[in-house]
Amino acid sequence: MKKSKASESSAAASSDGGEESEDEAAEGAEAGDESLEPAEGQDTYDPEVLDASADLAEGESDDDLLGAREEDSEGTAAEGEDDEQPNSAAITRSSEGGLGRFDPLSAYMREVQRHPLLSADEQHQLAVTYQKNPEDLAAAARLVTANLRLVVKIAYEYRRAYKNMMDLIQEGNIGLMQAVKKYDPYRGVKLSSYAAWWIRAYMLRFILNNWRLVKLGTTQAQRKLFFNLSKEKAKLTAMGIEPTDAEIAKRLNVAEAEVAEMDKRLARSDASLDASVGESDGRSVARVELMPAPGSTPEGLAEGAELSEMLQERLSEFREKLTGKDVIIFDKRVVADEPLTLQELGDEFGVSRERVRQLEARLTGKLRDYLKQTLGDAVELS
Repeated sequence: MKKSKASESSAAASSDGGEESEDEAAEGAEAGDESLEPAEGQDTYDPEVLDASADLAEGESDDDLLGAREEDSEGTAAEGEDDEQPNSAAITRSSEGGLGRFDPLSAYMREVQRHPLLSADEQHQLAVTYQKNPEDLAAAARLVTANLRLVVKIAYEYRRAYKNMMDLIQEGNIGLMQAVKKYDPYRGVKLSSYAAWWIRAYMLRFILNNWRLVKLGTTQAQRKLFFNLSKEKAKLTAMGIEPTDAEIAKRLNVAEAEVAEMDKRLARSDASLDASVGESDGRSVARVELMPAPGSTPEGLAEGAELSEMLQERLSEFREKLTGKDVIIFDKRVVADEPLTLQELGDEFGVSRERVRQLEARLTGKLRDYLKQTLGDAVELS
């Protein structure tokens, strides 16, 4: 799922899109980072809460970001090729005419450098302008593009949890736009500190929703367990306390059954239903082929297979007795996986579509009578 860059979609900062998922994103941030969780009854603009997210944009130069990128690349190379995210880089042609590797993250960071940083006074003035006139998309866009470096910086914090940095950055950019939309410049909190909270919230929600093919956390308690279960187990073990479900549930203020369920979910891995699990009669067999139908029994499966075989035999016998147009209608309409239309058969026979319909109705009537005679009530015919 692709999302627009913040620099190209800053208009979304003034639209109503994305509001349905704001609460869920906020819950993700609260569950995943306790330092950002407001105390009960506390305003999310409280400087004591927001200043826990330091102003990462101020004092950060382009060289700092590029240096961090190079450092991370060297570390990844040292860890081995297996850590590379698929499709994270594409092969392109270098200036010398040979093939070179194109890194979309490096290209994006070079693009980000084109947007200059703003001073605190400039940011405040633009924020005031945008608050007074929400239709001033130029002011909103300037605030967003000036803080794109902040999104990259925060994305690096989660690169071990989710390897595709561009996905994290794009999700963080949406959080940044929400922050610009909701920011109140008169609260005495810097935009970057406030935006960091929203950026993390959207990134954490994205990681949770894409950790597995099947969502692991759909309730607030499950999201809290997803981000904190392993940490709580480690803390209890270090304290010499057995990390039982009851103890963890007590410390995280969730139900004991929720702890047991999340523990099972995290221990499982995804499995493809289309993956081959062996061969039969010279062909590969997929896992889905071995799964019984809902409510089926061995006796029912055997009976169904036998009935299907008998039906195929009776259909073959019935076809052998047909002649002329009836054979064609039977093959191309009655038993065809992709039957021809009445008009197509009419053109082939040189007759009207109504005449073909009459011939088909007569043929299916004969087939119904024949199957009733040979199979009795074993099959139901429409």
